[in-house]
Amino acid sequence: MTVVGPFGLSVRDQALEADVQAGLAAVEEGLLEATKSDVPFITEAAQHLVRAGGKRFRPLLVMLAAQFGDPYAPGVVPSAVVVELTHLATLYHDDVMDEAEKRRGVDSANARWGNSVAVLTGDFLFARASHILADLGPEAVRIQAEAFERLVTGQILETAGPRDGRDPIEHYLDVLAGKTGSLVAVSGRYGAMMSGADERTVDILTHYGERLGIAFQLADDVLDIASDSHESGKTPGTDLREGIATLPVLHLRAQAAATGSAADLELCEMLDGDLTDDALHAEVLRRLRAHPALEQARRDTVRYAEEARATLAPLPDCYAKAALENLCDAVVHRAG
Repeated sequence: MTVVGPFGLSVRDQALEADVQAGLAAVEEGLLEATKSDVPFITEAAQHLVRAGGKRFRPLLVMLAAQFGDPYAPGVVPSAVVVELTHLATLYHDDVMDEAEKRRGVDSANARWGNSVAVLTGDFLFARASHILADLGPEAVRIQAEAFERLVTGQILETAGPRDGRDPIEHYLDVLAGKTGSLVAVSGRYGAMMSGADERTVDILTHYGERLGIAFQLADDVLDIASDSHESGKTPGTDLREGIATLPVLHLRAQAAATGSAADLELCEMLDGDLTDDALHAEVLRRLRAHPALEQARRDTVRYAEEARATLAPLPDCYAKAALENLCDAVVHRAG
């Protein structure tokens, strides 16, 4: 069993490992080529996050899904470049909206060059992704457009918050389905579609990607609180400090409202305080780590990962299917 890629996926077959490694290497080359400009400053800004690395979770899924058809088909690698460029573009925009100072262990683009450059660089990446898509056919363009609409809708819903009477947890999960699940679903869909897999297989891998994408983001939510390392690519408690209500916090608030527990209500009040204060931030983090809400968020992560695994059942048993199942385990392990 071999570990493939930064995500740490276990692969049981040397031929599959070779295919995936070669595909990911080609994606890296494609990303660097796609982010070149005749203007050196644009190249520097556009390649800033490419060179910072990342798990390449979405391209990895494209490569695995392509195993159910012809993994060497000409559209496989370009489609993986498209989904990663789109993902990277959203990170530039997210960092502006969140006023983030760090991303993947380096200064964020907005911290380094200002908000205007960061937003425009994200737009540049979207343009380059669209240029590649144009060569993949109208169906690929339509799929990307629909996914991008869902992604933006998810971001708007997050900004607007739940409407009156809507369960905040249900609202949050809908946000994640749009913001994260949509593009991961496209990764599974592109890999299968570009490889020439049959329509049923394409549908299965699309649904698998959506559930896995939500699980992936929920694992990040858990890591933000539970981890003492930098596994998530951010300093632990970053979301707390920025006032982002992730799933563990939403579960805490729901439990506090349901039980009226004095300790829970006090912790909610602390969450509403000034978490730029290091002492308060550390205390909130300590108490959340010991709270049942964190374990509930872990259970939700496992549930979505298991739902992703269950969608794979109709596919024929093979090393690629096993690798996709292992990817569910890898996501859960991150939240463990």
